[in-house]
Amino acid sequence: MRKTFYVLLASLFITAAGCSKGTDGTKPVTKPPDNTQPGDPAFTAADATAAYTAFNKYFYNPTAKLYYSSTRQNGVAAIWTQAVYWDMAMNVYERTKDQAQLKMISDIYQGNYNQYDGYNWDNTTTWFIYDDMMWWVIALARANQLTGNDVYLQKAIAGFNRVWNGSYDSVNGGMFWDFKHSGKNACINYPTVIAAMRLYKITGDASYLEKAKSIYAWSKSNLFDAASGRVADHKIGNNPPGYEDYTYNQGTAIGAAVMLYKETKDNAYLADAKLAADYTKNKMGTNGILPAEGDFNEQGVLKAIFAQYMMQLINDGGQSQYLDWIRTNINTGWNNRDTQRGLTFRNYAIHCPTGDIQSYEASSIVTFMQLCPPK
Repeated sequence: MRKTFYVLLASLFITAAGCSKGTDGTKPVTKPPDNTQPGDPAFTAADATAAYTAFNKYFYNPTAKLYYSSTRQNGVAAIWTQAVYWDMAMNVYERTKDQAQLKMISDIYQGNYNQYDGYNWDNTTTWFIYDDMMWWVIALARANQLTGNDVYLQKAIAGFNRVWNGSYDSVNGGMFWDFKHSGKNACINYPTVIAAMRLYKITGDASYLEKAKSIYAWSKSNLFDAASGRVADHKIGNNPPGYEDYTYNQGTAIGAAVMLYKETKDNAYLADAKLAADYTKNKMGTNGILPAEGDFNEQGVLKAIFAQYMMQLINDGGQSQYLDWIRTNINTGWNNRDTQRGLTFRNYAIHCPTGDIQSYEASSIVTFMQLCPPK
């Protein structure tokens, strides 16, 4: 995803600002106050289906087979977020086993194939930073796991190799997030571990497991506070890690650790995942509600990524103690939806605005609802 950098000449230190700060329209104006009350109804499986249906009604273009950036439907969502929405479609299939959803998975692949030069990883106009590619590699590998379609696997392998060969620092370790090698960010390093672990599970090629372990070890040394579980956003040269709290960084750190734990049975990985989850739960939100993130920019999608990997910790890591916290967030966000459109918002604690909103900021509650079982 795009990063906006501020260069401090005195220290030559660069602070990465997460996702793009660019806008594609005016901000929502109307933000009614929260009116959820204790005892509001908990979400159901039917609600999960309704939320996904509404998301697609307002954000999916069935002709282009791509997602719009906002309810105005006059612009395409960012390239890396299309991969996140593809993951959402896969979540729906896993939850419902609805065979029609397999066509949706195929359609989204084709729409993005048409839009992005057939996933030509060497096209440096379509792809201009490494982490955009790696989000797609993760989704492609997962699509192969779900469908058995070898085309998805071959695209994932080619994409992983392209990123590894261009991004990996063979001298000092870690992955650079951009083509200019200006810094090593959490948004490329932890997703590289996740992609490598998925490809290892599919192919049995031990080199993927070794790469995953290597990048995870570098990330833990350079991007992870082992005392608190806080994940740094970036590491620039020999400067100290740049700590900025983003849920997707916490989430991918959790996912990388859980996948390594599940394969190796090394409890140190599970301990890291729990520490990162605890930091997110106890330090990043307000009264247990996750941070809003994404003031009309791509950061609105970050909690959709967090949802994916937090639920892996609960399910694959056996950590059901987090379920009530996640359900509280879902119920709060769902009960604050725009009831007319059925859309949810990035700030779970307030009503969804009734005007134009982005697909990014509408995506995370929908994702959570596909992944988390109702109580």
